[in-house]
Amino acid sequence: MSGNHSAWLVLEDGTAFGGVSVGAAGEAFGEAVFHTGMSGYQEILTDPSYKGQIVCMTYPHIGNYGVNEEDAESRKPWVEAFVVRELSPIASNHRATSTLDAYFKKHNIVSISGIDTRALTLKLRQQGSMRAGVSSIESDPQRLLSRVRAYKDIVGVDMVKSVTCEKMYEWPTATQDSRGRITVMDFGVKHNILRQLAAMGFHVTVVPAQTSADEVLQTKPTGVLLSNGPGDPAAVTYAVDTIRKLMGRVPMMGICLGHQLLGLAYGGQTFKLKFGHHGANHPVQDISTGKVEITSQNHNYAVNLESIPGKHVELTHKNLNDGTVEGMRHKDLPIFSIQYHPEAAPGPHDSRYLFGRFFEVVSR
Repeated sequence: MSGNHSAWLVLEDGTAFGGVSVGAAGEAFGEAVFHTGMSGYQEILTDPSYKGQIVCMTYPHIGNYGVNEEDAESRKPWVEAFVVRELSPIASNHRATSTLDAYFKKHNIVSISGIDTRALTLKLRQQGSMRAGVSSIESDPQRLLSRVRAYKDIVGVDMVKSVTCEKMYEWPTATQDSRGRITVMDFGVKHNILRQLAAMGFHVTVVPAQTSADEVLQTKPTGVLLSNGPGDPAAVTYAVDTIRKLMGRVPMMGICLGHQLLGLAYGGQTFKLKFGHHGANHPVQDISTGKVEITSQNHNYAVNLESIPGKHVELTHKNLNDGTVEGMRHKDLPIFSIQYHPEAAPGPHDSRYLFGRFFEVVSR
């Protein structure tokens, strides 16, 4: 690609996109993925599950309603870089406290606009997610390519350690009447999961990912929630060990990475999807009712249900796009999990009933 460009995005196969630098000056590397949501960019930026990834938004116009402090899903943004077709220079919303460009600069996020995001998305969908780099300080895409290819693949890397909380904390309760205590293992938890649990009347305790099973049980939970999070579940071996030790001792619910870790704890395997599921529009069928939910998703890995030994785990939800496992439950123990995000931030609210299902499980 030729011409004058203030920023470059280069994929590991050598494909280069020239565009306009927005946000912070510098360069960033990660795994390029595309997100099919039309809105919710602040929730996406602050979702810890995107640690290690460069996110391309498929919707062409991003940033028009700005950002605010209330919509953050964690303590800071986690994406490595952000890619858009067109970034709005203004924030037109009464809740906005900043433009998206100013937000990028504040949090040192390297971003690029003005590229053909449709072409980038089609390439990633056809060839699969791949390593990429975004730079506003490198004028030669070939030199950037050499650094992209030197960047270590995040497969097999534990990304959870960099996003989990440093110490245990209590989430503010929404009511004086407690329905019990839920201990959340923080693998990269989104705040709206904690909000949903608190709104149901639970006292919520959040513990770091490396908390042992005995330490979890010392919080006297009526249930344990295994949260979402980034990266390859097979690399988070300590969490798998903890989950195994908790099985049969306390009810559990897994979400996203927590679901994948449960699959490994059952003795099964996970595998990497070609381009992952990233968006607020993925159809999932509840096997028990036949109902189809439109779901919010963000993951690159899936559980191979057939690899789980024995017949103690059954499918509860399946993806109607590619047939992958979206939910499972243990037949004998009070444990179930889902691959998608019932807190839906951003996204539809079709799946919030699952928090009610968790309440039914912990109340038995």
